[in-house]
Amino acid sequence: MTSPLTTPTSDGRWTPRLWGTLLVLCAAMFLDALDVSMVGVALPSIGADLGLSTSALQWIVSGYILGYGGLLLLGGRTADLLGRRQVFLVALGVFALASLLGGLVDSGPLVIASRFIKGLSAAFTAPAGLSIITTTFPEGPLRNRALAIYTTCAATGFSMGLVLSGLLTEASWRLTMLLPAPIALIALVAGLKLLPRSEREKDHNGYDIPGAVLGTASMLLLVFTVVQAPEAGWASARTLLSFLAVAALLTAFVLVERRSPGPLIRLGVLRSGSQIRAQLGAMTFFGSYVGFQFLATLYMQSLLGWSALHTALAFLPAGALVAASSTKVGAIVDRFGTPRLIAAGFALMVVGYALFLRVDLDPVYAAVILPSMLLIGAACALVFPSLNIQATNGVDDHEQGMVSGLLNTSVQVGGAIFLAAVTAVVTANSPAGEGASPQAVLDSYRPGLVVVTLIALAGLLITLTGLRTRRERPSVVVAVSTPKEAERVAVRD
Repeated sequence: MTSPLTTPTSDGRWTPRLWGTLLVLCAAMFLDALDVSMVGVALPSIGADLGLSTSALQWIVSGYILGYGGLLLLGGRTADLLGRRQVFLVALGVFALASLLGGLVDSGPLVIASRFIKGLSAAFTAPAGLSIITTTFPEGPLRNRALAIYTTCAATGFSMGLVLSGLLTEASWRLTMLLPAPIALIALVAGLKLLPRSEREKDHNGYDIPGAVLGTASMLLLVFTVVQAPEAGWASARTLLSFLAVAALLTAFVLVERRSPGPLIRLGVLRSGSQIRAQLGAMTFFGSYVGFQFLATLYMQSLLGWSALHTALAFLPAGALVAASSTKVGAIVDRFGTPRLIAAGFALMVVGYALFLRVDLDPVYAAVILPSMLLIGAACALVFPSLNIQATNGVDDHEQGMVSGLLNTSVQVGGAIFLAAVTAVVTANSPAGEGASPQAVLDSYRPGLVVVTLIALAGLLITLTGLRTRRERPSVVVAVSTPKEAERVAVRD
C-alpha cells in the first residue's frame, strides 16, 4: 500500500520521499552484495588470525549462502503476511547486529554463526525490499526505472566490496566484517521515517506452517548438499542420499502446497511461461557469473600472482559499466521489452566468457581481459534488471513478496549448483601432484570456463523461446495520461 508521500506526482516525477524510499531499499541490496564480496578477500587473514582450517574457512562463505538461499521462500511469504515494512526493518536490524558480532568475536564458530545469521536476515530483507518497490511504483516505466536502479546497486556493492576489502584487510579483517554495521543502522533509521507503511494481508487463509517447514528444509538441505558435494564426492553415499532426501522433501512440499488454502508458494504462478523463463534465466545468469568469477579470481591471483586489490581493479570495469547504465536501463526496457534485453544480455555474456578462453600466462589486460569484463558488465546491466521486471510484472500486490522470494531463491540456488559443477569439472581436470606447472593448472581451468560459457548459452536458448512466443501474441496497449501528453505504452511480456 502506498501513501501520498510516496506516490509519484501527476507528471510522473518522483517526490523526495519516493527517492528516499528507494535509497533505503537500495542500501540494503548494496549491503548484501558488499558483504558477499568483501569477505572472500579477507578469508586468508581470518584463517591466520583465528587458526581456522581451509574447510572451516569455507563455511564462512557457505554459512551465509545456507542462511540466505535456504530461507528466501519463507522470507518472501512472511513479508506478504506480516507486512513488508515491518519484516524489512526487523531483518535489517538483525543484519546490523550480526555484522557487529562477526567483527568483534575471537572464535571461528561464532564468526560462522554470525555469517549464517546475516544470510538469514538477508533472506528477509531481499524479497521484502523488492516487493516494497513493486507495490510502491506502478507497473510500467516508473517501476522499470526503479528496478533498474535497485538491481544496479547489487553490482555496485559487489564491485566496491572487492576494492574495499583489498584496502581494509591490509589494516584488519575485522573492518570488513564491521563496515556493514553502521551503513545498516543508518538505513534502518532512515527506513523508519521513509518507508511506506504496509498492511498485513487480511484475507489470507492462515499460515502454511507445513509448507514453510518443508520448503525451508528442502532449500537448506539442497544448498548444504551442493556446497559439501565437492568435498564429500558427488558419487558418495552421503551426497546421493542427501539429494534423495531433497527430492523427497520437495515432492512433499509440492503436495502440501497443492492442498493448502494459503500456500507458501502458489504453484499457479509457475504456469506462466514468462515467469518460468525469468526463474530459469536467474539461475543460469547468476550461476554462470559466479563460476566465471571463481575461475577468473584463481587465475589472476594464483597463476598471475596479482594482489587482491589488483584483482578487484581488474573486475571493476564490469561493475562501473553497470553503475553508469543504471538510470538508462529502465527506458530501454520500456522500448524493447524484457525478453529482447535478456536475450541480448545473454548473447553478450556468452561472447564475453568465450573471449576469456584466450587468456594465457602473460596476458595483455587491455587486449585480452578488459574486453571480456566490458561485455560481461554490459550483459549484467541488461539482464539482471530485466529479470526482476519480468518476474514481478503482472503479479498481484499480495503475492509480490512470494515472487520476489522465489526469484532470489533461483539466483542463490543457481549460484550454488553451477559453482559446484564448475568446481567439480576443474577438480577432475587438475594435474596430479603438487609440482604441476602453471600451464598445466591453466589448462585445467579451461574446461571450467567452457562449462561457464555453456551455462550462459543455455540461458540464452531459454530466453529465445520467449521471443518466439511473444511474436505469436499481439501486444496489449495501455493509455497513460499525463498533464503534458498522453503516452501509449506497450505492455510487454
